[in-house]
Amino acid sequence: MAEDWEQGGFGLYIHWPFCQAKCPYCDFNSHVAREVDQRRWLKAYISEIDRYAALVPHRVLTSVFFGGGTPSLMNPDVVHGVLDRIRHHWPVANSLEVTLEANPGSVDAGRFRGYADAGVNRVSMGIQALNNADLRRLGRIHTVEEARAAFDIARSQFERVSFDLIYARQDQTLDAWKDELKQALSMAIDHLSLYQLTIESGTAFGDRYDRGLLRGLPEDDISADMYIATQDICGTVGMEAYEVSNHAKPGAESRHNNIYWRYGDYLGIGPGAHGRMTLNGQRHATEAWSNPNKWLERVEQGNGEKLLQRIELRDQASEFLMMGLRLSSGIDIHRYEALSGSPLNPTNVSYLEDLGMLQSRSGMVCVTPSGRMVLNAVLKELLAD
Repeated sequence: MAEDWEQGGFGLYIHWPFCQAKCPYCDFNSHVAREVDQRRWLKAYISEIDRYAALVPHRVLTSVFFGGGTPSLMNPDVVHGVLDRIRHHWPVANSLEVTLEANPGSVDAGRFRGYADAGVNRVSMGIQALNNADLRRLGRIHTVEEARAAFDIARSQFERVSFDLIYARQDQTLDAWKDELKQALSMAIDHLSLYQLTIESGTAFGDRYDRGLLRGLPEDDISADMYIATQDICGTVGMEAYEVSNHAKPGAESRHNNIYWRYGDYLGIGPGAHGRMTLNGQRHATEAWSNPNKWLERVEQGNGEKLLQRIELRDQASEFLMMGLRLSSGIDIHRYEALSGSPLNPTNVSYLEDLGMLQSRSGMVCVTPSGRMVLNAVLKELLAD
């Protein structure tokens, strides 16, 4: 009998924690280091891959994602060694997606050829803005000209290239964002990730905001208008939102991120990496030690895992709901009921449908475009008793 995770697939996430500089808005587990012993890191990754392969062998792997940090700082031979070890342990799907995140400041043709030779077939670039003043404000170390050149290099090596932009930036107007988005769409191949700037505690931006020094952020209604404009403009060129912040042409959706949103199993390898792993029919949450040096030392002692915790079915149902409703296609209501042991509260569902926030059809429940703008509020209502 099929296990629940099989409805979402199986993937690996490899975290490279190092960057050339820390961006002021970033709350990811990233660190600036002068020197990195990349051979030592390769051995550590291989050790963790071997350990996990003994726990969940024989699964068909559909995706590998190198995230960070800045994985384009990894030596190509390290990426090659990681992917060789992965293929040694697991059968891979014919359509295996291998994504590597890249920052324009760390791109050169030779390095990208090395990644392609290693088996990377998709690149996700952190461009973030298409004007130099905003790039400086965001703490990016590249210029627009360098970003465009890096994008052209990526296109010459990979059929699939996505890039990220951040909107609702300081002093950004709605018309300026529309113009920038149209520029981005003229560059895009088949996928774009478009994120609204969020101010996270513990970041440099968060500290400035708390002290009243982060000025010029758009009002909520302007940010909402930017979101609506994003949907409209991308939709007119066939780049519909298949997820809250991700747009793609049909068939070009990120297979790796779909594993998360469809609540599959994924192994998180590297400092601070999280995972979901089904062992003997029971899904577990995993988390690695976040400090790079501590993770490396723990792996060399035999295990880089900080947490391996059983997830109760009711909590699995909540996670499935929270992840799956990010997708425009929504969730399978029967799968939710199998996990939770009960249906969604029909009163809450009807209330949200009457508000135009939720839609039910053919055994699926999805959030409408209006509901997606207030997704957290929709989820709160659905999860209420």
